[in-house]
Amino acid sequence: MYTVLVIDDSISMRRIIQDFINELEDFEVIDLASDAYEAREKIKLHEPDLVTIDINMPKMNGVTFLRNLMRLHPMPAVVISGESVRGNDIFDDGAVGFIPKPEASQSIQIFAKNIKNTIMNLEFLLKRYTLTKPKALQKPVLKKANQFVNGVELRVHPDEVLKSEPALLPGQKIIGIGSSTGGIEALLKIFKNLPKDLPPIIISQHIPYGFSNSFAQRLNDNSQVDVKEAEDGDILEKSHAYLAPGNIHLCLKRDNPNANLKINLLDAKKVSRHKPSVDIMLRSLNNAVGGGAMAIMLTGMGDDGSIGIKEIFDSGGFTLAQDKNSCVVFGMPAKAIEIGAIKVVAPLDEIYEYIIDFSQNKHKKHILSKN
Repeated sequence: MYTVLVIDDSISMRRIIQDFINELEDFEVIDLASDAYEAREKIKLHEPDLVTIDINMPKMNGVTFLRNLMRLHPMPAVVISGESVRGNDIFDDGAVGFIPKPEASQSIQIFAKNIKNTIMNLEFLLKRYTLTKPKALQKPVLKKANQFVNGVELRVHPDEVLKSEPALLPGQKIIGIGSSTGGIEALLKIFKNLPKDLPPIIISQHIPYGFSNSFAQRLNDNSQVDVKEAEDGDILEKSHAYLAPGNIHLCLKRDNPNANLKINLLDAKKVSRHKPSVDIMLRSLNNAVGGGAMAIMLTGMGDDGSIGIKEIFDSGGFTLAQDKNSCVVFGMPAKAIEIGAIKVVAPLDEIYEYIIDFSQNKHKKHILSKN
């Protein structure tokens, strides 16, 4: 297994690159860095087999960092940048590969293919490098090694962490949103159009530990809704949204049948290969309010959330999926549609309208489409 450090100042781009690299059989992203100085410390800590470097970064640009890296700690490095004019120059600076970031009109799948082709072609070089590279300060804990047995990927079902106990009657209105790759931008677009008078909103976005708080603040600054990183024991309030912290599951609970619903942060194993898991959040939402729930599946790779959103659908809740054309990756919504868990498929630009209508007991006319 070859380890990779991804260096990019964009949270969403780090996540996209991480997801695509982790799809490769013999590669795993061991850590992420937002700038050259953070990257320097993480290289010392992990001694990855490969680094990916963005050019346009704060504090120190990627070209300067690449040159310093090759002078002080030579190792395989691939530049992933939107500045394609530098594509030829970076090889003189020591890079072993260059991958242009996708432009607005380009398919994200072409970007994924470019990552795969470039990195897979480096296996011979990486094999040679691993024989002589320095020892890491910290022994790597490879997640993939624990997720595969005899070549078969292990998937933890929600039942292993949280029982399904659907509410018998619809409870208070609550909105649950699940997202992964591309979800940060999607959530920002939705929240900037939301008014204040809404039911409580809970969100599970696949995001690295340490970045959820700043993203919650960014959502808050761009919305009339009060958004915060969820804390254990938070009481759900109207016109408030609660973002699951990185690396922990967001659930709902009440101390007794007459008590207010609270946030319950659950530090358990990954479910559906993720933590926080959309499946766990939506199952918890169904357990709490059943048919009173609205569940929204946004852009993302994989199928996390399909189990939970189907349970809400079966309880009579309102379920919606982002359409293919507006998704960065049409994985999570596609799976939810495929299993018959979705009542509405809508473009990103219209999802806020469905949220408002749900809060006002209105029902937009819609056609379920698998486009």
